[in-house]
Amino acid sequence: MKNELKKLLPYAMVGVISGATVFGGIKFSERNNANTQDYSYFTKANDTKFAGMNMSGLGEDFTKAAKMTVPAVVTIKNYSNRSAGRSSEQDIFEYFFGQPGRQRQQQKPDNMPSGMGSGVIISPDGYIISNNHVVAGASKLEVVLNNRKSYIATLVGTDPNTDISLLKIEEKGLPYLNFANSDLVEVGQWVLAVGNPLGLNSTATAGIISAKGRGIGILGSKGEATNPIESFLQTDAAINMGNSGGALVNTNGDLIGINSAIASPTGYYSGYGFAVPSNLARKIVEDIKKFGLVQRGFLGVGTLDLSDDQQVALYNREFKTNLKPGNGMYIREVTANSGSEDAGLRKGDIITKIDSTPITDFADLSLAIGSKRPGDAVNVTFLRNGAEKTVRVVLKDQKGGISARTRADLTVSEKIGGEFQPLSENFKTRYGLNSGVLARNVIDGGELSKIGIVDNYIIMEINGKPVNSQKDVEKILNGFNGNVQIKYVDEYGRIYTQGFRMPN
Repeated sequence: MKNELKKLLPYAMVGVISGATVFGGIKFSERNNANTQDYSYFTKANDTKFAGMNMSGLGEDFTKAAKMTVPAVVTIKNYSNRSAGRSSEQDIFEYFFGQPGRQRQQQKPDNMPSGMGSGVIISPDGYIISNNHVVAGASKLEVVLNNRKSYIATLVGTDPNTDISLLKIEEKGLPYLNFANSDLVEVGQWVLAVGNPLGLNSTATAGIISAKGRGIGILGSKGEATNPIESFLQTDAAINMGNSGGALVNTNGDLIGINSAIASPTGYYSGYGFAVPSNLARKIVEDIKKFGLVQRGFLGVGTLDLSDDQQVALYNREFKTNLKPGNGMYIREVTANSGSEDAGLRKGDIITKIDSTPITDFADLSLAIGSKRPGDAVNVTFLRNGAEKTVRVVLKDQKGGISARTRADLTVSEKIGGEFQPLSENFKTRYGLNSGVLARNVIDGGELSKIGIVDNYIIMEINGKPVNSQKDVEKILNGFNGNVQIKYVDEYGRIYTQGFRMPN
């Protein structure tokens, strides 16, 4: 008995110390909104295998995990051209959780970063994983290692749908972390969060996994994510602003998650932290590194989350149905030419399992499918008129393809985030226009959106040339590699000229 108490004593001390740091915090009621080739990175035994998991936790302290993790976690400084001195890190926390009483700074010295976050080195040659919101809007990204060495980083790519980004610095022989299999993580498992919160470099906090598959509605709320995937690991390890992009590790020091958000009425730690699972984060950075963009497979169904009582009630009222709340995803519609249509899924089927993974809510479904690529096949188990059936579905991309695409395969519209509709001659005559196209399907976070263009704005010229059709835009920008200048008219008739660098 005495030996067991001795083993547990370090954890009791951690709990006391962690509790003291948040004593006096406001209590928060949690809001719960509603077959791939293995390319894993840099495990020492074999870089196509997952790192091992240690689930025991008890009987060990966090010394080993901290010694491995702290040197591999970096500070990321985001320098942007924004006049307001607010970081994207701060913005996303305020937007979701609120920070009353904070005042927006009006000016920022040019040599001061707009915001700071964390990142994790995942290869000895300088690849670093972080959050999308840590690097958003940056004109320059500076990475500071634990040994205080500083580097200017290249942004390799981002994915707003998972809040993941991949950076690269030019260095060799760096300390790095192995990815662990987050599917094996268990609720109650001891974990360590390492990052740079509140300007405090190399900070480690301890806690447990509080929940898995948590959806909190934060990614879609900012507008940049078009098909958000939220299935966070929840932890009570203390996470604050600046921890975003940092490491969540097991007691072996293997990476099980990328810390992304907290739930708090004050904007500071109140016991609820959320991390992108390592399996999903790993897939995203592999796609970015290999293809230049994320390869996303889609099931091709519109669904209703039966675990959400309010959604079910609203659906019943609107469509005069009598669905019962429970577990699973009710299929509201099947997309034409999708894998689901090919496999024979129908409206009214209830998805209960993808491969061996039970599907109880949207978070389960988004992770199970979001971690797959076009061309991957999944076994979908569903209920139809009370009978259980299973079909094999080949996932497709949003254009119906089953092959990987690179950035070179993207159309001009996909690269700049919008489509274009010709103006009628009568419209041009009425408003005195010699040329113009209407902006349509403008994507939040795309290049057009970033310079202020939204749906129904009129684009008159691109790079000084008049445009009257989608083909005109494609002709001017297809293969173009340089600064794009766009002259457009807003809803009040005001004319602007704005520009951006054409994405490769």
